[in-house]
Amino acid sequence: MTDQPALAPPLTGPLATVRAHRVAALRRPSWTTVSLLGLLAVTAVLYLWDLGASGWANSFYSAAVLAGTRSWKAFLFGSFDASNFITVDKPPASLWVMEISARLFGVNAWSILVPQALEGVAAVGLLYAAVRRRFGHAAGLIAGAVCALTPVAALMFRYNNPDALLVLLLVASAYAMTRALEDGRTRWLALAGVLVGFAFLTKTLQSFLVLPGFAAVYLLAAPVSVRKRILQLLGAGLTVVVSGGWWVALVTLWPAAARPYIGGSTNNSELNLIFGYNGFGRITGNEVGSVVAGGGAGGAGVWGPTGLLRMFSDTFGGQCSWLIPAALILGAGLLWLRGRAPRSDGKRAAALLWGGWLLVTGLLFSFAQGIIHPYYTVALAPAIGALVGIGGVELWLRRDRLAARGLLAAALAATVIWAFALLSQSPDWLPWLRFVILQAGLLTAAALLAPPIGGPGLAGLLAGCVLATALAGPAAYVLDTVATPHTGSIPSAGPATTDAATGPGGGGPLGGATAGLPGGGPTGAGQGGSATGRTEGGIAGGTGGPPALGGTGGGPGGGAPRAGVPSGLGGGVPAQGTLPGGSGAPSGGGPSAGNGGATNPGGTLPGGLGAGGGGLLNAGTPSAALTAALEKDASRYTWVAAAVGAQNAAGYELATGDPVMAIGGFNGTDPWPTLAVFERLVAEHEIHYFIASGSGGGGGAGESSESSAITSWVESHFSSVSIGGTNLYDLTSPLTSNAS
Repeated sequence: MTDQPALAPPLTGPLATVRAHRVAALRRPSWTTVSLLGLLAVTAVLYLWDLGASGWANSFYSAAVLAGTRSWKAFLFGSFDASNFITVDKPPASLWVMEISARLFGVNAWSILVPQALEGVAAVGLLYAAVRRRFGHAAGLIAGAVCALTPVAALMFRYNNPDALLVLLLVASAYAMTRALEDGRTRWLALAGVLVGFAFLTKTLQSFLVLPGFAAVYLLAAPVSVRKRILQLLGAGLTVVVSGGWWVALVTLWPAAARPYIGGSTNNSELNLIFGYNGFGRITGNEVGSVVAGGGAGGAGVWGPTGLLRMFSDTFGGQCSWLIPAALILGAGLLWLRGRAPRSDGKRAAALLWGGWLLVTGLLFSFAQGIIHPYYTVALAPAIGALVGIGGVELWLRRDRLAARGLLAAALAATVIWAFALLSQSPDWLPWLRFVILQAGLLTAAALLAPPIGGPGLAGLLAGCVLATALAGPAAYVLDTVATPHTGSIPSAGPATTDAATGPGGGGPLGGATAGLPGGGPTGAGQGGSATGRTEGGIAGGTGGPPALGGTGGGPGGGAPRAGVPSGLGGGVPAQGTLPGGSGAPSGGGPSAGNGGATNPGGTLPGGLGAGGGGLLNAGTPSAALTAALEKDASRYTWVAAAVGAQNAAGYELATGDPVMAIGGFNGTDPWPTLAVFERLVAEHEIHYFIASGSGGGGGAGESSESSAITSWVESHFSSVSIGGTNLYDLTSPLTSNAS
């Protein structure tokens, strides 16, 4: 038998005590770990809490998710329906994530929305990691907390629009850029390019708004030679093109007859969609085929006034602007502190990187003449959080200087004064909060001006007061947002607001009474909704205006309220035409009043679903009788029904689980299908029913000429029957005279 080695005698005395303490320290999580996990846990709770209350959220994208779970071809192209008639008006990357989840766990609200919430938690974690590398744990925590508590972030990371994945990929790209700036390694720069490329497949050219700042900072501050910097940036640009362009090339080269029509384009071209409706049209306002025409005189288009203060308007302010003043002051303060640092100084580079992100994106949003919604501003949240975290901590560490204390005090004072102004837009909502924030914040700002005294405990108390007063306003908005279900295409965070100058609904693109601007009309009272849109208020206003502006009818916005559809969907956007169902007329051909009377330049928005239906903002749930009629013999048809506009079609598709043809794409304005194509599909018995979308069974007045021609052709060749308040045309049974 082999002798066993003798065991070492156990340690005793002081050595044993030291070893025990070391083992306990290794086993006990550090404060850094605990606080980071706490931040992520709180973020997860906020973003996941009662997530299913919003149901299908944006039904347009939920219907596309359903399609992607039924057809891999629909998955690849981002089709709206499983029979691959037309795509959504964005590339499909965000859909891919939700569709994989829905394939694994079934198509339901949770499987669609949980990936969005987890993307938000991941974005907060990556933002923390990016900031911590240069500025330490405290700065990373503050950056992550500010981002997580930006109201529009709490909204969009609980929603199924593409913005959640866009923000996650851009934050990941900024992390890779941070690593590249540390040592000049090409692999990190290339990774940053790849991530921006995939962000392009989420929301096209908006993803490129970070590139000017990224490229300029790397060219200035990377710790390698000028020649290598230039070559690396060229290579990174190539990775952007390849990672974002492969799908565009695939769609372009795929035979058009063998793929769905590119929704949102005017010529079935992905390039047309990228550079037109989703690209430069958003800047100039020349969005061919969009909901409305853009730009107007005096810097005020149909999407509201433009200019430097747009992000602080009643429409956008409560979404994202709470800490923009602080971010600008603290970012400038950090640049002042690093003024004499070497060219490759990492802290100055970080200030320029995040500052470039905020300024380029914020300025483009501020001056864009085309379609812009308040929720787009979620793209500003990471940059705001980073600048507040890095600038605040660096100035705090140098608060022995009067200038540093002055900048900290100025940032806090500006924050609480602006929070008071934002909270005053909702005077009946927590009316005491704005006064508490203002008084406590100004007292804390005054305390910041005093030279540091006392020990770490007093400094920690002061820092806690700074953070509490700065974040109380947006945190309250976040809690309201989390507690409120949101649906439709234009969600908005926080409580409804009232602007003193324009009345309920404010003067922005979604509500209000300012003459010549959306949301009112010359005499409209704007009673139907809020400036923040929120979709509960919708495209609001117009109870006092003339009939053409949705001023008549039983409820706000020109139509009597109906079950399942929020009031205030009408009476807002000025110019030609009216929404189907205008002036209180029934939407969808049934007795339920719908989208009464909002107008818009260049045409009108498609009508609703009738009973339980929806319009621009949301697709409702059709009646049980109508659903049963659509499901009957569904397997015999490629499309169980056709309806003008994808938002009109989405409710039927989600209710039945079967493909519904969205004539004219999202708005009913796409030139597809042509009447000849539609007639051929009807003759081949590919489509069972046509669902009317306007008063009296007709289509919407603002749809494309092709959609209008199809509607007129159906009305003249087929008889209708009302089911559940909706007019339904059986396309397999033409009128006898036409058949003969």
